[in-house]
Amino acid sequence: MAVKTAPQSHEQASDPSSLVIRFGPDEPLKLEAGIDLAPFQIAYQTYGELNDAHSNAVLVCHALTGDQHVANTHPVTGKPGWWDALIGPGKIVDTNRFFVICTNVVGGCLGSTGPASTNPSTGRPYGLDLPVITIRDMVRAQAMVIDHLGIDRLFCVIGGSMGGMQVLEWAASYPERVFSALPIATGARHTSQNIAFHEVGRQAVMADPEWCAGRYLEAGKRPEKGLAVARMAAHITYLSEAALHRKFGRNLQDRERLTFGFDADFQIESYLRHQGMTFVDRFDANSYLYMTRAMDYFDLAADHGGRLAEAFRGTTTRFCLISFTSDWLFPTEESRRVVHALNAAGASVSFVEIETDKGHDAFLLDEPEFHGAVRGFITAAARDRGILEA
Repeated sequence: MAVKTAPQSHEQASDPSSLVIRFGPDEPLKLEAGIDLAPFQIAYQTYGELNDAHSNAVLVCHALTGDQHVANTHPVTGKPGWWDALIGPGKIVDTNRFFVICTNVVGGCLGSTGPASTNPSTGRPYGLDLPVITIRDMVRAQAMVIDHLGIDRLFCVIGGSMGGMQVLEWAASYPERVFSALPIATGARHTSQNIAFHEVGRQAVMADPEWCAGRYLEAGKRPEKGLAVARMAAHITYLSEAALHRKFGRNLQDRERLTFGFDADFQIESYLRHQGMTFVDRFDANSYLYMTRAMDYFDLAADHGGRLAEAFRGTTTRFCLISFTSDWLFPTEESRRVVHALNAAGASVSFVEIETDKGHDAFLLDEPEFHGAVRGFITAAARDRGILEA
């Protein structure tokens, strides 16, 4: 029987179409699991130029299914970068003025050490032998990259969803290294409902016979069906009921009447199936397990004696939190909780709630009010930092 060819996404895991920093056995990443990960590598992209003062660096943190290709053509899909509307020459985060860095998080699947990477002690893909990764581990690895690039203090750290969790962790763990922070559509912890949705997705992956207890790469197999179902379930949480109704309603897919079967009668069914199948071409199933687990474990208050304000005590970082009215994955109350904690810690903080029916994914879409809020905060902070003229 012919062995299936690994998709390009798996090739990217070991030989990414981006910059790579390799850390040797003498530079381990100390994981929260109590294990030193070494050697390891981080894949990343940069845009723009670092100024002489090294004061214009912006770190972009990607979400669960994102990667380092934030503002360039994606090497697997051929599509524009996932935040191409926000980042680039003359755009909101203007790469004519700012030096933008985006890393693929550790545990990812597009060049940073993850479950598809080769375990140097066995010569085989890590699979589930890779230790569980946390948000703090991701940020610690990013800090090592920033050190390697010779940057002492970041002008801004920005990200949405899981990226927003990284922003909050940066501000808590390295306050002296973050001038400004933009956590978007996120929270300081994962709720039980969000953990529940992630568990459904993980179980879908692991129930696929081709998952092979995480050893599918060695077996020449791919748990496509399980990962596609996981993506379908998760994608529903990124949207709002109003947006789904506006876009799809109960419209039928390429037919005039119901088939009284289990084909995709409705447009929404066809849409979700498409989302699932295109996702498996660019993402590794085991990385999906690791990324969702990292989000589940995130609880910033628990890391500071149960008091969220203590995570930010004495910080000089200036913050702008942004939420969306129709986001039920990370509702506004989660952002308000962080704002209250920042106020209690005496931090400089502003908060914007964007009225939209586009749901959680609004931060990735064309949302003028959101773009305006980001532009306003970045511009004001850059003037105070001396990057832009007052």
